Amino acid sequence: MDKKDMNEVWLQYTKTHSAQLKEMLTEHYVHLVKLVAGRLGIYLNQYIDIDDLVGYGVLGLIDAIDKFDPTKNVKFETYASLRIRGSILDAIRKLDWIPRTLRKKQKDIDRAYVELEMKLGRPPVDQEVAEVLNVSLEEYNMLLKEVNVSTLVSIDENIYHFESIKDHNAQVPEHYVEENEIKSTLAKVIDELPEREKKVIFLYYYEELTLKEISRVLEVSESRVSQLHTKAVSRLRGSMSKYHLSLPL
Repeated sequence: MDKKDMNEVWLQYTKTHSAQLKEMLTEHYVHLVKLVAGRLGIYLNQYIDIDDLVGYGVLGLIDAIDKFDPTKNVKFETYASLRIRGSILDAIRKLDWIPRTLRKKQKDIDRAYVELEMKLGRPPVDQEVAEVLNVSLEEYNMLLKEVNVSTLVSIDENIYHFESIKDHNAQVPEHYVEENEIKSTLAKVIDELPEREKKVIFLYYYEELTLKEISRVLEVSESRVSQLHTKAVSRLRGSMSKYHLSLPL
């Protein structure tokens, strides 16, 4: 179905809310669910079945279809992807599968980055963070691998910030409208990340590459990409705290 036909379907659906047209829209955009679920599944497949992620995402797609206003200056694909992602993450949070010990380890890493960022006035290197945590460099790298899943889930909960930075014309869900300061500051601190970590953020959230694809681009292992991702998120938290802004990544 071409763009003109889809515009007509949307026009008719907003007028009638026909169950048949809703089913047609759901079938047409279900590939978005598979895309979002697939990208999250890269990290979560050892914990949650990909079919379950798709199921959670379909609920988000249906919600997006119900609430989308085609008269506004926003692409449905952008809007729906946020809703799909949110639906999947809501379901994951309700499962409460991330152990408290893992959450504590994540907070310890975040705290170390914040303290060192404030003290040094620059992004800390791995050895400095490891020393604050009182672990060896090898143990620190293992720790990054361990907390990576919780980091992914928390940063994806706020993916709308990245989407709105990427597309300045995009309108994100209505309850996020008054957050321009956070978005502009986040863009600034992303630009200040170490080069490889910045590339991981760019390739994953902006270019929407998979973990495997990023590993090929950077010519490193997939586990190394995961480490870079986790470190980048912790640095972002630390940098945002300097501006007294809370980004619940």
